[in-house]
Amino acid sequence: MTEARTVAFHTLGCKLNFSETSSMSRLMQEAGFEKKSFDSTADVYVINTCSVTENADKECRYLVRQIQRKSPDSFVVITGCYAQLKPREIAAIPGVDLVLGASEKFNIAAHITQLVKGDPSRICSCDIEDVQEFHDAFSYDDRTRAFLKVQDGCDFTCSFCTIPMARGKSRSDSISHVIQNVRTLASKGIQETVLPGVNLGDFGIGGAPVIPIKKRSADFFGLMQALDKMTEMPRFRISSIEPNLLTNDIIELVANSDRFMPHFHIPLQSGSNKILGMMRRRYQRELYADRVSSIKTLMPHAAIGADVIVGFPGESASDFQETIDFLHAMDVSYLHVFTYSERDNTAALEIKPVVPVSVRNERNKILRNLSFQKLQYFSSQHIGQTRKVLFERSSTRGMMEGFTDNYIKVQASYRADWANRIVDWCL
Repeated sequence: MTEARTVAFHTLGCKLNFSETSSMSRLMQEAGFEKKSFDSTADVYVINTCSVTENADKECRYLVRQIQRKSPDSFVVITGCYAQLKPREIAAIPGVDLVLGASEKFNIAAHITQLVKGDPSRICSCDIEDVQEFHDAFSYDDRTRAFLKVQDGCDFTCSFCTIPMARGKSRSDSISHVIQNVRTLASKGIQETVLPGVNLGDFGIGGAPVIPIKKRSADFFGLMQALDKMTEMPRFRISSIEPNLLTNDIIELVANSDRFMPHFHIPLQSGSNKILGMMRRRYQRELYADRVSSIKTLMPHAAIGADVIVGFPGESASDFQETIDFLHAMDVSYLHVFTYSERDNTAALEIKPVVPVSVRNERNKILRNLSFQKLQYFSSQHIGQTRKVLFERSSTRGMMEGFTDNYIKVQASYRADWANRIVDWCL
């Protein structure tokens, strides 16, 4: 392929994927490609996939069909978790030209220049056990906040999860290189850096980028201490951290920091200890409750989000009721609710009985309704308070949006001088 000079990207899934898509985009632009929106016509379309749920897989296939209808002569490249887990399945989708696994996504420019339309789909992948390097990634041109990847992979073995199979063993950037990247983001005018990872609390395995895994040389608390001293970046936000890795030191640092925002996202998955055990989670609900209590004692204003999976195999009506009761009792601010979907090669497939899909969907609706109620209650507690809001650059119908330090979304009439600025705002 020698003539293609425009490329469009679409991201499915998590904040980590967004950071990696942005980095791949910059690599393509450095190779001479012009970036275009995914809705426009481009010579190359790149879909960075997720495979946490069956819906993510379906969305990838739908997007490929959409590209085929509007631009059949364009090249289609699939990368990300779905590409690593099922490369042959993806390569068999009509219209897919290239599948890049975990080890090759950051070599995207070199692979694309070798494509010839009409050739069989190419698969560039490897066994996930061979993926032992950390590649840094960050976004800064897509939105006001930047996503800065500091950790990748996971050594946990949750029975429902394919991420270790898609991303490999836990590995991390070095503190010094993270600081270097933050300084780069600050020079671009970024006001808030979000720190995503697959298992963020496991930060510290590995050293500088693109080196083999070695012994833990630091930990996440040490990274936070270093970042908290940086005057160049006004705000940091922790993306998501496991309750068993969320230490009192981390909570106290956030409570005493002007830079780390009072906002935690702590996966729960179930309020039933029986189900947590079957999920192979590394904590029980009592530890989760203790973490929430510690946060709220020091920071009553802090936002706390929780991930919850409904319909896990073996989840009885009473187990689900335990989850409802537990969440009602917890001072959490919102929920991300996931309907369990079967994932190949996971231990959960052996657990019986299987919860009917209709029951899973009904449980999802119940918890989404609870999430709405909790978010409304949390937001109402702050009415009349003045909090610092970082407003987005973009304008929609004369309005602009932003988030408070504790992650309450606000809207205001668009003012150009407020874009990408932190403003005192009365809720």
